[in-house]
Amino acid sequence: MKGFGNMMKEAQKLQAQMLALQEEVGKKKVEATAGGGMVTVEANGKQELTSIKIDPEVINKDDAQMLEDLVLAACNEALRKSRDLVQQEMGKLTAGLKIPGLGM
Repeated sequence: MKGFGNMMKEAQKLQAQMLALQEEVGKKKVEATAGGGMVTVEANGKQELTSIKIDPEVINKDDAQMLEDLVLAACNEALRKSRDLVQQEMGKLTAGLKIPGLGM
């Protein structure tokens, strides 16, 4: 059973490293734009949107649909970049292993 004890210690060590990684990645930011920079969205590593900037020139009361589409596109891209960031950082910890249930 000595091997099992070592395996448990390694699992606990990995879990502690993952918690630290989650905290670190949560502080990182990614940015995405739409409409040639008319809408800029920032997200963190927790897949939370942290900022939306809209160029006043794109605000047109007669064409709200265009602005809505730009905001939606920028938000989706920022969230995709955030997920990619988490996967990259997780890959460093797990040496590229895909471990079910360990995604953030």
